Amino acid sequence: MTVQTSSFDYLLRHADPLIVATLDRALSEKEVSAEEASRLFYAKGIDFHLIGIVADELRKRRVGDKVTFVINRNINFTNVCIKQCGFCAFSRDFREEEGYSLPTEEIVRRAKEARNLGATEVCIQAGLPPDMEATTYENICIAIKKEIPDIHIHGFSPEEVLYGATRSDLPIKEYLMRLKEAGVDSLPGTAAEILDQKMRDKISPGRIGVKKWVEVIKTAHKLGIPSTSTIMFGHIETPEDRTKHIALIREIQKETGGFTEFVPLSFIHTEAPMYKHNLHEKIRSGADGNDVLLMHAVSRIMLNNFINNIQISWVKEGGNMSQLLLAWGANDFGGTLINESISTAAGAKHGQLLKPKQIRNFITQIGRVPAQRTTLYKIIQTYESEKEDVLDMVNDTSQFGSYHELIKLDKYRFKSNRRG
Repeated sequence: MTVQTSSFDYLLRHADPLIVATLDRALSEKEVSAEEASRLFYAKGIDFHLIGIVADELRKRRVGDKVTFVINRNINFTNVCIKQCGFCAFSRDFREEEGYSLPTEEIVRRAKEARNLGATEVCIQAGLPPDMEATTYENICIAIKKEIPDIHIHGFSPEEVLYGATRSDLPIKEYLMRLKEAGVDSLPGTAAEILDQKMRDKISPGRIGVKKWVEVIKTAHKLGIPSTSTIMFGHIETPEDRTKHIALIREIQKETGGFTEFVPLSFIHTEAPMYKHNLHEKIRSGADGNDVLLMHAVSRIMLNNFINNIQISWVKEGGNMSQLLLAWGANDFGGTLINESISTAAGAKHGQLLKPKQIRNFITQIGRVPAQRTTLYKIIQTYESEKEDVLDMVNDTSQFGSYHELIKLDKYRFKSNRRG
């Protein structure tokens, strides 16, 4: 017996047998139940480190050592919203001075600028403005595709799809077909938060319900519109809530195969109303470092047989933590974003843009191989040696503007026909 084997045997002898059994099931590529996985969130010491080792091993088996990213731009075209979600610091009521709305020509200008800088995707998401015209989302897509037909439109969360269908007085399926025809290529799997209705009724009453979220996602997948999937954690949810959420995502994937990735999103508490006003008992100020690591590892362990890609959010976690997450089951660095607004509004401090060169540096520093991908994970190029992308050559990134500047501009002030 070698020293290495002896040392590992020592670790196993001192580990929790239930956790070892769960990890052994994962390594044998058997399905880990929500109940089994929830125990992992309570791991300490040796158990904690073993979870990271197993998640990293599963990642390596499934996708190898490439770390992917997409060159994209977020276009959050309005922050005016009829909903008042407790975790959201981005939205504004239509009567507030900081409400803005970008006209279609400005949305198209931003999309064209991004394409000229090498972007292959624009992510279109926004608030739900009152009295929105039924064809708003379709018109945005048609206008973008007219100017840049090869750009991938990653647009409209299930919440927005439901709102658009309601405004159009159409069934969800028919409305999704219209969005697809207008140019939507994939949906962001946001507005998920925690897929438990009692939990949603606390943190976001009136928001899209679990059944409708699932209906929108399944219908989109069956129409050939893939989507991402997400979870928001670190607020009032329990480990059991988390693993039930992931198990539901897994069941949907078994049925449709339409999820491209899973993205754990830490709760940014700083400006979130439900934290600032202490609206819930035992509300947390986001997840701590160990919890963030475990969230990504458990996601890999539960989803590895069904969803290849676990994505980190550098906006929420920062570059250095993102590097660490790449050793805890994650394999995708997300996108350049260019104009990230929603996490920034909540108090995230890691910026609104990462250039491709910065992303590549974070990846190569830990001995992994960076690769640019499309939204649907087709590899565009692998960076075996140093090079510059077009976006890397932009010295003055202030040209893209910022969320904090945008909400102060009279030029894009939201105008409503309603009287407050």
